[in-house]
Amino acid sequence: MSENKRIDLHTHSLFSDGELLPSELVRRADILGHKAIAITDHVDASNIEVAGKIAQAANDIRDYWDIEVIPGVEITHTPIEVIDKLANKARSLGAEIVVVHGETPVEPVKPGTNMMAAQSPSVDIIGHPGLITEEEVQIAVDNDVALEISYRGGHCLGNGHVAELGLKYGADLVVDTDTHAPGDLIDYKMSEVVALGAGIPESELENVLKKNPEKILKKH
Repeated sequence: MSENKRIDLHTHSLFSDGELLPSELVRRADILGHKAIAITDHVDASNIEVAGKIAQAANDIRDYWDIEVIPGVEITHTPIEVIDKLANKARSLGAEIVVVHGETPVEPVKPGTNMMAAQSPSVDIIGHPGLITEEEVQIAVDNDVALEISYRGGHCLGNGHVAELGLKYGADLVVDTDTHAPGDLIDYKMSEVVALGAGIPESELENVLKKNPEKILKKH
């Protein structure tokens, strides 16, 4: 039986509000047994070019370490009308994963963010979407946009709701850490705990922790 390896598609480096260089972030993930990690720093129009810097760092690491590094961005607190435009811009600069900072219950995210992200085929994941509606989940499913179960404190308050609706409508659910500091990274066993705690049945763990994130990695 092959060893379970973690895939985390939502983390932050010091290119936004994280504490680590991309290389240190990836090295710590490697030690924890990750198969892949995405570096998805916060962006809006003012710093969208950071996508290219993350891509440069990721390409260097890919050449020498046995861990998949995916450059990305998290579109954060922007006007909802520019989400799709910024997602496409980030991709043109080298981002391979686009997360949108969803309507978490612990931050004043603009209402309509979940809906706009769900409608965008250029978005991969709605991060910590909080009390997302059934309609928004259905639209996300139609557009192949995944929903995140979050390990991060505060953001995780919506996990049970997200898991329930995601399972009901067949959404692609993933477990991410939203890492900002060294201690935020988790191993595969803890990701199982996060999923089970959100109400994901054991029969769905392989989909949520392996197949769904792998599907996202193959999209672009």
